[in-house]
Amino acid sequence: MATEVRDLWVPQDHIRNFCIIAHIDHGKSTLADRLLEMCGAVSQREMVEQVLDQMDLERERGITIKASAVTLEHRPDGQEPYLLNLIDTPGHVDFSYEVSRSLSACEGAILVVDARQGVEAQTVANLYMALEHDLVVVPVVNKIDLENLNLELVLSQLESDLGIRREEVLFASARTGQGVEEVVQAVIQRVPSPTGDLGAPLRALVFDSEFDQYRGAIPYVRVMDGTVAVGDEIRLMSSGKSFEVSELGIFAPKPRPVQRLRAGGVGYLVASIKNVRDTRVGDTVTHEQRPTPQALPGYREPKPMVFCGLYPTDTSDYPALRDSLERLALNDAALHWEPETSAALGFGFRAGFLGLLHMEIAQERLEREYGRDLVATAPSVAYRVLLRDGTAREVDNPALWPDAGSIEEVQEPYVRATIMTPSQFVGPCMELAQSRRGIYKDMEYMAGERAALSYELPLADILMEFFDQLKSRSRGYASLDYELSDYKPGDLMKVDILLNQEPVDALAFICYRQVAEARGRAIADRLKEVLPRQLFEVRIQVAIGSRIIAASRVRPLRKHVTAKCYGGDVTRKRKLLERQKEGKKRMKQIGQVEVPQEAFLSVLRIAE
Repeated sequence: MATEVRDLWVPQDHIRNFCIIAHIDHGKSTLADRLLEMCGAVSQREMVEQVLDQMDLERERGITIKASAVTLEHRPDGQEPYLLNLIDTPGHVDFSYEVSRSLSACEGAILVVDARQGVEAQTVANLYMALEHDLVVVPVVNKIDLENLNLELVLSQLESDLGIRREEVLFASARTGQGVEEVVQAVIQRVPSPTGDLGAPLRALVFDSEFDQYRGAIPYVRVMDGTVAVGDEIRLMSSGKSFEVSELGIFAPKPRPVQRLRAGGVGYLVASIKNVRDTRVGDTVTHEQRPTPQALPGYREPKPMVFCGLYPTDTSDYPALRDSLERLALNDAALHWEPETSAALGFGFRAGFLGLLHMEIAQERLEREYGRDLVATAPSVAYRVLLRDGTAREVDNPALWPDAGSIEEVQEPYVRATIMTPSQFVGPCMELAQSRRGIYKDMEYMAGERAALSYELPLADILMEFFDQLKSRSRGYASLDYELSDYKPGDLMKVDILLNQEPVDALAFICYRQVAEARGRAIADRLKEVLPRQLFEVRIQVAIGSRIIAASRVRPLRKHVTAKCYGGDVTRKRKLLERQKEGKKRMKQIGQVEVPQEAFLSVLRIAE
């Protein structure tokens, strides 16, 4: 197959670039394991479950978080070898941007459907995303080794819900390996080979990247046109900076150096790129001496939907947290962040995420992979505030909320949500959507006694516990997909939390007027439980503007100053008590209230 030890070359018509897409937990990573095993990419000794899920978080949670690329060498009997570039993608709605980027590097997609659960919300969303990228879709019904299956029902769902013909569908069991050979053959026969021009100037799309402390930023590229070789001088078109290529390689699945990458190839590139800002996902790599006149279109910029403040517990760790965020953003292109300051927490960053799971994963990665000790504020969404002077302002931080007297109207983001559920759970699911201020749009009954509910829901109301409640009310059968739709006017207000009459900006939140008082009282009660007792009284107040809507207090600790007084003159005891009283009064004026991380989390947990 190779003319050089470190070169990997097959004719372009023997290259296939494809990804695996599916709803969460339908067997994408297990199917990828079988493909690696069948092509000999990993030995039996090295084989573990979810080979491509290399992060500890992915293995612990049993979900794919990052898209993973691998190059497989497949040798059909008596035929020329094929080079299969596979990208395994996440299934959770929060990581749909990872899926979108992966599709841009492929010509085909394997659509995996669970033989027992059938077509789910993310199955539909991922199929439409693949069709938007003009990919050839290979439908595979997985888990056919399970008992009591109704494959006829799944086929009718694929036909009626997705428009996929029965004769196109393949059947497989990723767990046992049954039907996997047929899937590979279908990829070779149905997915077109890449159409890049080997003689054209180099154009390579950066679809992901990582940071190595010894080798710098390492972009993962899909070569669209031309060839790049070790020793070439390349230019990153977004920054205009030039670098010399010191190493090229493919993932097989471990990094394997090669001499060059040609049009249609997928791999990584090392060029001593020390500044992480120089490598942007969606950038175009070209030659310095023979540049391409036109950059590749890149990717649609992801729009953050959820925001929270990230602060170091030790203020001296601020520069280290900035460095960690830069490196994480290199590997997670959907993460946005910018510096901010809080009176309560000091210097930190305002970070934007695609959803609550994305936020949770990013925080855990910062703590585990980069060793950062964080304080995270309650999540919020970006509101559009129209002021009386005719200007508009986008506010994602309650601390920056304008004065109530200057506000003309507040608009909040809504999502277009699709809930797919068995027919018997339609009532509880509708009740849940309605309780979260959902606007009913449509309901469609589908094959297999299932229904698809369409709602417009305020993003702020589905942040907390919505997905868990949906699973609870449908006994785990309902699935959810959503995308940002538009902004709509809402009766919203800022609620402040005051400790000893000092507002704590990190605890402030924005909510709907009708639930403001109830939520404020709940937070006051929770703070009373979690705030540690001081040597002075701590007054907790919840305020809307200048109006106090709830109050509570944390009683002070009292030292037994008269414990050593045995009998004697009562004036001695009185003098000690008076001195203690003066000390407490002075401490109340200058004392600082210690606010632990649990207090910030308590704002989150009110939905429980």
